[in-house]
Amino acid sequence: MISVVLFFLFFSLLLYVLLGGADFGAGILELFSSEDNQKITKKTIYRVMGPVWEANHIWIIILIVILWIAFPLYYKVMVTSLHIPITLMLLGITLRGVAFVFRHYDAYVDESQHVYNWLFHVSSLITPVFLGMIFGGMVSGKIILITKDIPLDFVEAYINPWFNVFSFLIGLFFASLCTFLSAVLLIGEADEEGYPVYVRKAKIATIVVVILGLITIIYGYVTDSTFVKSIIHNNISIGLILVSAAFLYPLWYSVKKGIRIASRVFAGIQVLLIITVALYPHHPNFLITKNGTINLLDKIAPNAVIDVLGASLLVGGLLIVPGLFHLLKSFKMIKILERK
Repeated sequence: MISVVLFFLFFSLLLYVLLGGADFGAGILELFSSEDNQKITKKTIYRVMGPVWEANHIWIIILIVILWIAFPLYYKVMVTSLHIPITLMLLGITLRGVAFVFRHYDAYVDESQHVYNWLFHVSSLITPVFLGMIFGGMVSGKIILITKDIPLDFVEAYINPWFNVFSFLIGLFFASLCTFLSAVLLIGEADEEGYPVYVRKAKIATIVVVILGLITIIYGYVTDSTFVKSIIHNNISIGLILVSAAFLYPLWYSVKKGIRIASRVFAGIQVLLIITVALYPHHPNFLITKNGTINLLDKIAPNAVIDVLGASLLVGGLLIVPGLFHLLKSFKMIKILERK
């Protein structure tokens, strides 16, 4: 059953980056738009993401639950050493949801709408940045395992692991990736007025993702990052990076032509390749600390717990995935191949 648990762990991560990422990206798109384009984006967001945005965040809950039950050592290190960015990330998700609902359903249009808009925009931007910084903290090699024998001050234990340039670059990279996903999604949902706006933003976001990715890799290599050097020295990772670069042309072509399904598929492939490049060279040592790497499969839950969790995930998957598909289909987010 451990293979089933690992599959759902990766599957939840992938779907949260895709769906939750596009959700965050919509707010970032709206933030970096002119006043007229903000109105267009706001209207499109309510129509497209309004009915499903809550479902997009179920995957991070599943991800956290799997870590908590099956991989207690990883869960312990993360919620201890990275509890500050995790708390800020959860606070950002909460504030964003509150602002999204109140600015849409508030019966009174007054100055409070400006507050809701501000909260929605800011939380949409900083939440994915903190998510990226959490991952950066996991792989930056700055986490120090806290023991009674090693006295640490607060900054060493809880600030330095994630509050550093490398983690911040990963946070910016993830925020730009979210923006790219949202722009590609909204291309297929836009009317004639909004279509050129999202095409232009999708192109810009793609360029920003590539530039930030290169900056992050270069910075990590220069600063002797174990995470980055493992990627560079892994032939499969390099091959996947080249495949990702090759897919940029059909992605841009489908974006320019407004091919709904093709653009979304190519965007999803890019995300899958990015996640695989980031994780494959380190599997199963996804936590890089000053004390060395930590194997995901070390000190896992007892077999009986893994068996029950695996069976629960299989049953839950049979219920959740078809239900999610039906939800997306009901609100016309799954469409046949067509041009705009």
